[in-house]
Amino acid sequence: MDMARYKLYNSKKISDHNYLLSNQRFGGLEGENEIDALGTTLRSGVRYWSAKYSALERHKNLKRVRIFGQRKPISSSGADYIPLLDEENTDLSFLGATVVEESWEDEVLRKTKEFNVLTREHPQDESIWLAFADFQDKVANMQPHKGARLQILEKKISILEKATELNPDSEDLLLSLMNAYRSRDSTDALIGRWQKILTQNSGSFKLWREFLHVVQGEFSRFKVSDVRKMYGNAIQAMAGACSKQHRQKQVHQSFIAPSIDPAVVDLELGLVDVFLSLCRFEWQSGYQELATALFQSEIEYSLFCPSLVLSEQSKQRLFKHFWSSNGARVGEDGALGWSTWLEKEEEQRQRLISEESSNDVEKGGWTGWFEPLSNQKETSEIAASTTENDMAFEESDHESEMINIEQKDDIEALLKKVGIDAAAEADSQIKDTKIWTRWSKAELERDSEQWMPIRAKSDQISRTDGTSDMEDDEQLLRVILYEDVSDYLFSLNSMEARLSLVAQFIDFYEGRISKWACTNSSSWAEKTLSLETLPYSIIDSMRRVHNLLVKNQDNPTTTPLELLLSSSDDTDMRSNAMKFLRNATLLCLTAFPQNYILQEAALIAEELSNTKMNRSVSSVTPCRGLARMLLKNNRQDVLLCGVYARREALFGNIDNARKVFDMALSSIEGLPLEVRPNASILYFWYAEVELGNSTVGNSDSVSRAMHILSCLGSGAQYNPFKCQPSSLLQLRARQGFKDRIKMLRPTWTCGMVDDHSVALICSAALFEKLTAGLAAAFEILEDAFTMVLPERRRQSYQLESLFEYYVRMLCENHAEWELAKVWEAIRKGLQMYPSNPNLYSALTEISKLHTSPNKLRWIFDDYCHKMPSVVTWLYSLSFEMSRGGAQHRIRGLFERALENDKLRISVILWRCYIEYEMNMACNPSAARRVFFRAIHACPWSKKLWLDGFLKLNSILTVKELSDLQEVMRDKELNLRTDIYEILLQDEAES
Repeated sequence: MDMARYKLYNSKKISDHNYLLSNQRFGGLEGENEIDALGTTLRSGVRYWSAKYSALERHKNLKRVRIFGQRKPISSSGADYIPLLDEENTDLSFLGATVVEESWEDEVLRKTKEFNVLTREHPQDESIWLAFADFQDKVANMQPHKGARLQILEKKISILEKATELNPDSEDLLLSLMNAYRSRDSTDALIGRWQKILTQNSGSFKLWREFLHVVQGEFSRFKVSDVRKMYGNAIQAMAGACSKQHRQKQVHQSFIAPSIDPAVVDLELGLVDVFLSLCRFEWQSGYQELATALFQSEIEYSLFCPSLVLSEQSKQRLFKHFWSSNGARVGEDGALGWSTWLEKEEEQRQRLISEESSNDVEKGGWTGWFEPLSNQKETSEIAASTTENDMAFEESDHESEMINIEQKDDIEALLKKVGIDAAAEADSQIKDTKIWTRWSKAELERDSEQWMPIRAKSDQISRTDGTSDMEDDEQLLRVILYEDVSDYLFSLNSMEARLSLVAQFIDFYEGRISKWACTNSSSWAEKTLSLETLPYSIIDSMRRVHNLLVKNQDNPTTTPLELLLSSSDDTDMRSNAMKFLRNATLLCLTAFPQNYILQEAALIAEELSNTKMNRSVSSVTPCRGLARMLLKNNRQDVLLCGVYARREALFGNIDNARKVFDMALSSIEGLPLEVRPNASILYFWYAEVELGNSTVGNSDSVSRAMHILSCLGSGAQYNPFKCQPSSLLQLRARQGFKDRIKMLRPTWTCGMVDDHSVALICSAALFEKLTAGLAAAFEILEDAFTMVLPERRRQSYQLESLFEYYVRMLCENHAEWELAKVWEAIRKGLQMYPSNPNLYSALTEISKLHTSPNKLRWIFDDYCHKMPSVVTWLYSLSFEMSRGGAQHRIRGLFERALENDKLRISVILWRCYIEYEMNMACNPSAARRVFFRAIHACPWSKKLWLDGFLKLNSILTVKELSDLQEVMRDKELNLRTDIYEILLQDEAES
């Protein structure tokens, strides 16, 4: 915005102007010419936002003058206090001095000198080099000419090249340098630079991740096979770096207890994230069977490896034997795991050897050569059958030729009916866009059905009379061989990386799993960036916020975000996926015994597979049989009892839940010492179940919760509820909680935060809420956060869960507490966890009660600018759409989000943009433009391509749709349906 500039004007000109105006008003038209001339003079010297002064404002040599006027003396008595003068401001504010500020060129020179000095004195400080490079961007933005901007870009590149030369291991400097190269170099040159850097830093997860984003988003070079090859290179390089570091660590720890180096753990976690990105890429490009097979192979290879000491090559040869056999794999019925399968295979082989040896011993002496009668019969039968088969094959070949000729004639006649002459016009176009719409629907339907790989020896691909060669080829493409997965296999040594693999596998297939990673982690960032549809956790919170915002509106509208929520996948596919997840999770529990997160995921998958994704079908807990089977195998697993009891309570069976909780808590005293700390989790779950049941109208639920928490705090042996706890027991519990929290402080200060200690803090806060009030509860929670350093707080999912509990308690009791305190707590949480969807949901809900919509918009804009993420933009867009915001503002939000270099490859943002333009803005031409931009930015997303066929068929021509399909084939996206199948269906129906 141009600022006003004040200038002292000639009073004579002003008086002359007033005189002429009076003549015009009273004296007719005599002075018209003079008025125009004088008006031109005045317009040239206009005081405010003229072009002349705006150009002067932007001039780089402009120096502002700041004049400090003398302060008027304050009349006061001699007894009044006389303040000491500020030495720095004495010459300015009191003496009426004038200060000439520096111009923009002066500022550039000054800061450049400062950065030069700092980089010479501290060459190893990465932050100085990065700030110096960022300052060049600021200078470039002030340049009006492209040539000047290119010169500054060259200067920035030279600065970063010098920085990386002095700090060759700095990933941040290398990433900044590659981003600068991306602004200057061609695609081929950029890829060459990336390959050179990755050769020198083969174990860097950050560099590989950014490189894969670059390769995946280059439309001109994109092919599925090329990107797949790059993923293979990344996985092999990072796996080699992991193995190297692990061997070095083993050599250093040969005489002490073995442990996993944190650097190795971080590298393995990054390797798992790259592997998940590969699986998402394969799934989104249409190769669902390959993505599933990759998960199966890696879980078998990492979690169920035989206990033999093998080299990596021997291990892969042994795994090839397993993969090529008929043994059931992870997720399939009857799967045992690679190691167990190998043991049984070895037992069976030894048994066959022993049987053969016993048969050899029982044989008598040699009586001469003879041909057994049965063998003679078999030989004659084989010869006869061979002759018959030859004759049958000849007849079938002749018949198939005739059938093919007839089918070819039928197809040609059919194509002529729809206006395509295959003989004369091979490149003619289909006349009706409805054909392409039906094709895209059939493609989506097959994608939802064909996601499990099949076996080469399976009955699913056996030839039948009605099976054509094309269908056989399609079935064979669904067979995943060992060679298809061998380049992506790697070993994992740390339990953290193995658990991350299993948890992300469950989340990949839309299983319900408790929080296992912080939203600041790279795995969460990669997951949200690669979304094609909204996950269930974000769906639930967005729907709740949307219903709250449109509650008092006369004509509430449905957002395009909610239109995207209705996935095209059918219920059978989801049910089969849940069965697959249940089998896989139960098998993984053998590698992670007594892991309550995986146990809960298995029980929920059992529920969803039985109830067809609908919880209200039956009040009987669907997972009861599975839970009892698991408890039968391990009766000392108290957390499994708690998980099962919570599922019973969720389905309204509170009495069964209480029985299970009481049984588990009563048996804690007899458990091993290493298991007893988990009791705090069980107590907290039980108290939450009771308080959740209190809303139904049970008056004793609060008393039951107080009894449960009092037993935990006081350390008394648990007994089932009979009456409300006494005041003495409550005092002991309060003191017990204080003592136990004080004991946690040293471990939390060191960053050792676990689930049962967080449950203890939550239990203490809940106890104080029920007995002393909200202030005491919030004091406990806020004091707990101060026990951990902020940087460690940002990376701990346990502390993030604790903060979510704190915010949830604030929101539930906002009527009894100051809204300003609730608002400020949520703001602090977002500063620490800027990608947490639950915090954005709470922020939106409280803003409706506490503040104006404009203030919430400012907050969203601030977070979108400083810490942009897909989650932040989705909630900002959802808020605007739910409130019926102006179209120009919503379009501006979409454009700002997709201008970001990282977010421009977000498929979910592009799909929301297309949906908004089509259904809310009702602007098909704009939706068409957005669609072509989207497929250029995200060429791997098959679902995004199919949006053009399904949603834009009214504006895209038949020629454009046909060309789109051709480009999809060129990019090697997996297309399962031929357009001629749709034409044949039309012919059959007619």
